[in-house]
Amino acid sequence: MTSAVVIGAGLAGLTAAEGLAARGVEVTVLEARGRVGGRTHGIEVAPGAWIDAGAAYLGSKHTELLAMMKELGLATTPTTMLGASRFALAPAPDAGGTDGEPATRDGRFPPLNAVALGELFDRLAELTAQVDPEAPWLTPDAERLDALTAAEWAEQQLDHPDARLFFPLFLGEMMAADPAEVSVLHVAFYLRSGGGLRYLNAFEGGAQEDRVAGGAHLLCERLAARLTERRPGSVRLGEPVRSVVQDGEGVTVHTEADAVYRAEVAVVALPPLLAEALDLRPVRPAPRAGERTGRGCAVKVNLVYPAPVWRAHGLSGWSVNARGPLLSTVDDSPADAPEGSRVGVLTGFVTGAEAHRYAALGPEEQRAAAVAQAASLFPMLPEPIGFHRTDWVNEPYSKGCYAALFGPGDWSRLGPALTAPHGRVHWAGTETSTEFFGLLEGAIRSGHRVVAEILDTGERSAGERTTENPATENPATEDPATEA
Repeated sequence: MTSAVVIGAGLAGLTAAEGLAARGVEVTVLEARGRVGGRTHGIEVAPGAWIDAGAAYLGSKHTELLAMMKELGLATTPTTMLGASRFALAPAPDAGGTDGEPATRDGRFPPLNAVALGELFDRLAELTAQVDPEAPWLTPDAERLDALTAAEWAEQQLDHPDARLFFPLFLGEMMAADPAEVSVLHVAFYLRSGGGLRYLNAFEGGAQEDRVAGGAHLLCERLAARLTERRPGSVRLGEPVRSVVQDGEGVTVHTEADAVYRAEVAVVALPPLLAEALDLRPVRPAPRAGERTGRGCAVKVNLVYPAPVWRAHGLSGWSVNARGPLLSTVDDSPADAPEGSRVGVLTGFVTGAEAHRYAALGPEEQRAAAVAQAASLFPMLPEPIGFHRTDWVNEPYSKGCYAALFGPGDWSRLGPALTAPHGRVHWAGTETSTEFFGLLEGAIRSGHRVVAEILDTGERSAGERTTENPATENPATEDPATEA
């Protein structure tokens, strides 16, 4: 194998590109955006102080990510969770407080009926334990679970109003999902893939224990720098890809600007909805997304203050809220900022159905709603000195975040071909990983898988042409650039 085109300069694509380049393959990376990083994105909120507007968190089980960080010279910074939490929830009869008045509690357990929430988590744990983590479509009773939305499952399984209230908030925090749009099989798989419900939901000792010091975007920036150091011009920005045409000798990639790239193989490292929109010749035998495949419903809001003033009042900055727009908040103040650039950052997550409503507002309405809600949760807050909103729902080159949401029927239809190459086209991306699906760790593992897959295929088929290559069975002769 001597040449490859990688489509997408997110973490999966750049991991694959770096792995191939390190083994002597001439790699060209094509990225539609004007930056690398995909669903990681850094924002400088003060000189030298960066926050994550996209993917951010990691834990000790994310071994490939931690190894990559060490190799790239990056460190972790702990997620600060010292102090009490704030909850704005419709109260349970024994919870105290009044409707609309936030309550303060030690820890992160909400002031709702503990028995009801315990039963909710027990049922989720039982469901998660049933899932086949390597092939969810082979899970016992998979057909029924895949046809059932998470909202329908909750209606059948959850009797207590507190459990029904908390379930969509939990799914929003974990998956940026609207329960009505995602299959319960996907929910169970996501929790199993990510290390289990308790691990995914935990800060200390869990999947949200740390962040990348300086921002997760540095991962992709340093990988891209390595590639361009080896071969200047190998990472090309502002190059949306329109089509990939295979023949018996290789692939031809056409961009929207009518540029043409030729290589032996292509790696498509795009979210499923974008991968499905690519014009592939010959046509792939299995879809990458279906009619019910959804976008991760997330808008991330970063409110910047002169200092993390909530800490002086014994608060952690963590909140959970039944009403939008900010369904949860967390203290994301950059601890590694240089002296003189220390600020307080309260990050709000707008998820699920609320993300669509919020994204439809104008910029001033979005700011006013977020600032007002933060002030109601933390009355000591001054006027913010900065406001940043990252709308992943409508981001054209992501189509959602944290990850794509598999709707009813998707695992049965899409799962068996999730990683199967289409001739000379290979698939990467966190949604192709059955380990840590939807997480940074999953993206890296998918990149490593593709490298091994391509090199193994190259060794086995060197100098040979087989009739199994779909391009030889149905060669594409038309240049898509000439078509309407």
